[in-house]
Amino acid sequence: MDNSGRKKVGTQQKAFELNMDSNRYGTFAEIGAGQEVVRWFFQAGAAAGTIAKSISAYDMTVSDAIYGESPRYVSRQRLETMLEYEYDLLTERLAADRDAPQFFAFANTVSARSYKGGDECHGWMGIRYQANPGGEPSQILTHVRMLDRENQAQQEALGVLGVNLIYAAYEHFGEPDDLLRCLLDDLSTERIEVDMVKLSGPAFEGVDSRIISLKLVQLGLSQAAMFAADSSVLHPAEVLYKKPILVERGRFRPVTYVNLDILDSAREQFARRLQDDQKDNIVSIMELTMQDLRAEGDINYRDFLDRADVLEATDTIVLVSNYFEYYRLAAYLRRYSNAPIALAMGIPSIGDLFNEDIYEDLDGGVLEAFGRLFKGDLKLYIYPTRDGETGELVKTDTYEVPSHLQHLYAHLCHNDYLEQIDCYNEDYLHIFSHEVLDKIRSQDASWEEMVPSEVGQLIKERELFGYER
Repeated sequence: MDNSGRKKVGTQQKAFELNMDSNRYGTFAEIGAGQEVVRWFFQAGAAAGTIAKSISAYDMTVSDAIYGESPRYVSRQRLETMLEYEYDLLTERLAADRDAPQFFAFANTVSARSYKGGDECHGWMGIRYQANPGGEPSQILTHVRMLDRENQAQQEALGVLGVNLIYAAYEHFGEPDDLLRCLLDDLSTERIEVDMVKLSGPAFEGVDSRIISLKLVQLGLSQAAMFAADSSVLHPAEVLYKKPILVERGRFRPVTYVNLDILDSAREQFARRLQDDQKDNIVSIMELTMQDLRAEGDINYRDFLDRADVLEATDTIVLVSNYFEYYRLAAYLRRYSNAPIALAMGIPSIGDLFNEDIYEDLDGGVLEAFGRLFKGDLKLYIYPTRDGETGELVKTDTYEVPSHLQHLYAHLCHNDYLEQIDCYNEDYLHIFSHEVLDKIRSQDASWEEMVPSEVGQLIKERELFGYER
């Protein structure tokens, strides 16, 4: 049993149980790291009960002849083509000859560590299958990062993950939490990171993809997950590759005029320092951290969805991350882009940046943290605020850090690592999200003046954040 009470089954036993179930019958198509998944089913015994075909089209010309040409072979597009082709072919050939089985097509296309080294070790894995006999197909797509240093270990981990995916698809499709937990049975996050899962089809009706993105991070399968304003699941590499990135971290409970002004004004200043061909390619992201979502104890999924709903109204990409330290967020973003990066924040967030307690695990403390943060082309754009007691405007040149850090702060400002946002809207500086939330819950209608009209309308229509008609 794991911590959730789910019974854990070993990899070999999973493969054997699937082989012994004559209703589940399908094709395995694997490219890039050997036929590591289907090998488990051959070794478990009774493989004829499960395997209709196993194929490994390594040669690009051969692969193109089967699945059509593709600009990238390790991609979501390639995986979906493989799954669709193999599933349709299987059902076309066998549907009339077998007694209502649950057909499936499993596929992966991966780039494991080569003898040359240096390549990113990642891949796409998925299954298209009938969760119920004769039913319409459902589908699970995943993206994985293989973290083992040796090719053989990566292949082994990939094989275990594939068995877990097929088993989870059939045994846990009605329980998304167990489905996700099952993926890492007999593995660890030191070996495999699952940073995207997309569920579709009749088996997953009613499953909110935003909750799945959150749970990837919550359950430790990944340190970050991303979804679009329309709730569709995104893979970071597809969105961020070689593009300038602008991130605003916040609670967004709800999104206010200030949140949007921070993002818009930071984007305007960020664009000034970009090349002409980069200006129109800035990827704007609003980030929620797990620390904030857990601030009041256990994660409240209704509250999370309320935030996601209002973020949807802003037409902005959402990132859920476990990167409370900004230098870790920066390292994550640099994984996908070597273009300039901008982090936009209000003055109060400088206090988090200079909080030495959060850097106790670094030998170099706050100095090492800033060294990691500003490695590469990264800048912080700082939005001013008004002092709640005096009403005075607080900017980077008047903000005070602890005395022993003043020289470090002055160095960062003088060398333009921190840049004051100068195109802010002064009419918004009195707005604070926590005050807006209190007004919504107390039925004080003045909150509507503090949020964009589309956000206010959504809050009232869906009764978000405790709003009552």
